[in-house]
Amino acid sequence: MTDAAPTPSTRQPDRPAEPLNAATLPGLADRAQVPTYDRAALTPAVVHISVGGFTRAHQLVYLDELAERGCTDWGVVGVGLHSTSMRDALAPQDHLYTVVERGEDAERARVVGAMVDYVYAPDAPERVLDLLADERTRVVTMTVTGTAYRIDPHSGAFEPDDEARADLEHPQQPCSVFGYLVEALDRRRRAGLPPFTVLSCDNMQSNGTAARTAVVGFARLRDEVLARWIADEVAFPSSMVDRITPATSTDERDAIAADLGIDDNWPVITEPFSQWFVEDRFCNGRPALETVGVRFVADIGHYELMKTRLLNASHCAIGFLGQLAGWETTDQVVSDPVFHDYLDHLMLGEVIPLLPRPDGVDLTEYESALLRRFANPAIGDQLGRLSRRGSTKVPNYLLPSLCSALQEDRPHALLTLAVAGWLRYLRGTDEAGRPLDVQDQLADRLQELARSGGTDPRPLLGERSVFGDLVDDEAFVGRLEEALRQLEDDGVRATLADHLAAAGPVPAQDDEDAATEEQVPA
Repeated sequence: MTDAAPTPSTRQPDRPAEPLNAATLPGLADRAQVPTYDRAALTPAVVHISVGGFTRAHQLVYLDELAERGCTDWGVVGVGLHSTSMRDALAPQDHLYTVVERGEDAERARVVGAMVDYVYAPDAPERVLDLLADERTRVVTMTVTGTAYRIDPHSGAFEPDDEARADLEHPQQPCSVFGYLVEALDRRRRAGLPPFTVLSCDNMQSNGTAARTAVVGFARLRDEVLARWIADEVAFPSSMVDRITPATSTDERDAIAADLGIDDNWPVITEPFSQWFVEDRFCNGRPALETVGVRFVADIGHYELMKTRLLNASHCAIGFLGQLAGWETTDQVVSDPVFHDYLDHLMLGEVIPLLPRPDGVDLTEYESALLRRFANPAIGDQLGRLSRRGSTKVPNYLLPSLCSALQEDRPHALLTLAVAGWLRYLRGTDEAGRPLDVQDQLADRLQELARSGGTDPRPLLGERSVFGDLVDDEAFVGRLEEALRQLEDDGVRATLADHLAAAGPVPAQDDEDAATEEQVPA
């Protein structure tokens, strides 16, 4: 969950902009909500690894609000592993930054002060280890992306990469996220200190389980006694995070400077909606985030399924199909009646009937809210951003619903069309022949197969690490092939319209339509 820093621009501001820092903060109170608490009183109890736009628009806003309510026990220190951009942007402004919430009709700005420091690990590895081993550090959070966990999809075990193997040879000079965590936990164990909680905020199902597997698995390759101590003493709660946060462009940075009069090196733009569900399993205390809107629950599973199979899967579907049709942003796609109805039917007719009901959440209301969020023109999330890492996203977000529908003999034509959209997108051009920028760790291999296969999906489906056993279902393969041919012959909008006509009206949803927990694979 990282962003590229906005680059300098020659745009002239409409009003003088004040640089954002601790000295100018009081004078900015008429332009944005600013911290009223004493930042010097914040205890650095949370370390966040890999600070990006999402973290700053989500987790740090909750902790900032907690401090506003008088609890200054949970200040944050950011740690970067691979880029100096965030350090260079935030250090001159005393780690303050602006969050701009943009609704359809209103905008709200807030300066967040919960981050007290930021360390770029490659320049100061011992400082990061000291920070993690400090008894004041009670929670370590992270947004390192799903691929960083190195979990083998077949065995479910941690598989070290070259960076992790180097850390195993030189454990006191780590480079990887898990090298740092395990070395710091070992130092705490030897010092007789309690461990910190490891809280993953990555957008992946069972992220707490993945974090536990990676940390314990890494430790086991180093020291079995240490691994057992971590397994017994460290908590790895799962969490579900939800807030659409596009990357900040240079033009948007300049617009904020002009409109608000705040010269922020790297502001964050996000939507008003924000949601965070966390398993209530911590080993060294936790912030009282329930007082600022976070929901602590016993089991995160149903909430994860709701988010990944509705929001994330819909992002995949419109990301690929929308770009093929020539659209660039989510609001453009949803303003097209055919795409709007496609998403509505996809979620209500094919995905929601497969989901268990999360406690306290109405899935049909959540679906309606998603359509409104996607349509927000003030956010205009880029489809190109949503389409990155398809070989990770499609198996995690789209294919589970499709496989469940196949197993239960439920409708799945619109899910099939979403997969067909990805296969067509992998050829690297839209339906008008314009180039598409396919960003994926498997791009070379998958694009070669997509181009050689054309409307035949079998070469791509043969990549079982991505598609599992779907290639063995000849009936499904035939339907997917037909969808690819129709996209090729008729174009995206006509194909969507035809599928919608065949699907008929969306069935009404009620509690009895929901799947049981056992019907939905984890």
